[in-house]
Amino acid sequence: MSPKERSAPIGVFDSGVGGLTVLGGLRAVLPGEDLIYFGDTARIPWGIKSPQVVTQFSREICRFLERKGVKAIVVACNTASAAALPVLEQELSLPILGVVRAGARHAAQVTRTRRIAVLGTEATIRSRAYHRAIEAIDPGLRILGRACPLFVPMVEEGIVDGPLAEGIVEHYLGDLRGEEVDTIVLGCTHYPLLADVIRKVLGGDLQVADAARTAAMELKDLLEEQDLLNPSLGPPSEQFFFSDRTPAFQRLARLILPGIPEDMERVDVESEDFRS
Repeated sequence: MSPKERSAPIGVFDSGVGGLTVLGGLRAVLPGEDLIYFGDTARIPWGIKSPQVVTQFSREICRFLERKGVKAIVVACNTASAAALPVLEQELSLPILGVVRAGARHAAQVTRTRRIAVLGTEATIRSRAYHRAIEAIDPGLRILGRACPLFVPMVEEGIVDGPLAEGIVEHYLGDLRGEEVDTIVLGCTHYPLLADVIRKVLGGDLQVADAARTAAMELKDLLEEQDLLNPSLGPPSEQFFFSDRTPAFQRLARLILPGIPEDMERVDVESEDFRS
């Protein structure tokens, strides 16, 4: 590989700002890499949309990132990883990976009771992508899926602790106490902000699968295999693009990724230039 290819940035995308948790994992594991983030905040939620629509949105964003010259793409959205990744892997010539396999691998490694609960959007749970990924690692594991549709709007309103958050978590997950579940997969990039309140409500020595860091480690291995690691010792650069910029999204972005710059560029996803 040429030095130019190695020094190219890594693209990361999500339906909104939750994928910044994955970008944070990439920062920690690959501190020398330049990063470009795209959050499709104008068209959320993706979790209630059809696989065809999610795939089309994902294609458009991947083309945008390709035009930015990225050398690899991380699909930081669980819904897109479940619905669109197989298609994207066939269509794109550059390395691309999602967060589902990473979360599944970590969950299978840390569970002791061999009972795992997967929490996600309706689309992610309906796809059974995590079930298939975990069963491919160990068919003997028992997997319980829980769609938690209020978790994303709750996080986006900043409700990540307190009685209201605890009540909603209890509503969706309270029955897991009788299932001997010791590991949960946070199958949506918003959900890490609820990890503490989930532990508080469910109690016990609950393991939380860290898809962000595991995905970053997988990407590092992939870049090493393809001789694409950035050899530069200079400070990395980061660019942030969003399809809608609102005070609420900006507050949430700063909550997830402290220090994120104010100059987050808006991209019109309805324009012909973007969709072409």
